[in-house]
Amino acid sequence: MRRLFRKVALATAVTSSILAASAQAEIRWDMPTPYVDSIHHTQNIREFVKDINTASDGELTINVHSGGSLFKHKEIPRAVRSGQVQIGEMLIGIMGNQNPIFKLDNLPFLATSFEQAEKLWKASRPEVEKALDKEGMKLLYSVPWPPQGIYSKDKISDIKDLNSTKMRAYSATTSRLAVLLGASPTTVQTVEVPQAFSTGIIDTMITSPSTGVSSQAWDYVNNYTDVQAWLPKNMVVVNKSAFRRLPKEIQNNIMEAAKNAEQRGWDKARKETVQKTAELTTNGISVALPTEHLMEQLNQVGATMTSEWLKESGKAGQQVISAYKQ
Repeated sequence: MRRLFRKVALATAVTSSILAASAQAEIRWDMPTPYVDSIHHTQNIREFVKDINTASDGELTINVHSGGSLFKHKEIPRAVRSGQVQIGEMLIGIMGNQNPIFKLDNLPFLATSFEQAEKLWKASRPEVEKALDKEGMKLLYSVPWPPQGIYSKDKISDIKDLNSTKMRAYSATTSRLAVLLGASPTTVQTVEVPQAFSTGIIDTMITSPSTGVSSQAWDYVNNYTDVQAWLPKNMVVVNKSAFRRLPKEIQNNIMEAAKNAEQRGWDKARKETVQKTAELTTNGISVALPTEHLMEQLNQVGATMTSEWLKESGKAGQQVISAYKQ
């Protein structure tokens, strides 16, 4: 009888040890993103974390907090850097105050198509990775937004039509652009756009068809001028220390999932551009191409901003632009 009790006790102890080891092996991360679930970036992220969970056999689970529910957009870089969260998504340009290389992503009229944006990303990625490394972060992947256009109440045919408007800004570069356009920049994050329009904080914005649809811009403006100013990108980054603590196999799982997410995300962005632009029209917004005169003026503004950026970024910036133009 005593032997039976001993066997039962031993079996119970072994089972408890196995369960304890399994519980210890399971790793849970939190991932904030500023964007709602309907945005292609968030949809791509959910596929990304699912791929990691599957590849790691459930050893790593990443809980996605969308729509700025855990941290506001501007707080995410610091949250990842400090280890408050292990991984996060942010607009590259939002870190422009940390290093000029991040401002490049928001320079208008430098790369205005998916092909040009991809070429610029390949040229700038090594410098972005270096800058992130200094901040205690590691780049996993980056995905673009559709090309940026101008949302306004009235039609825009000349830069003067933007003078004295209250324009949404979301980075140092977009604030500078607003100033050069004669507008007053006001920092407004994506989830705050509807409230900012309804309360009169802004009356114009330069952003993607995706944001126009998610914020239901047709409730506040009548026109979308498809100037294709630039294709800003989001990046998914991980805290370096948290990444290094992972087993090597899971690190490899993450990097493979990131590679797939970047390719998938660029494909999604191309489809998103067509779909969301059509939705703007369906909901009553007049979508128009810019006049040649307006584009000449906007290209001049773009040239001014690129020149300013090159002075600020120094040798590293020169090398990136040279590589891009080759």
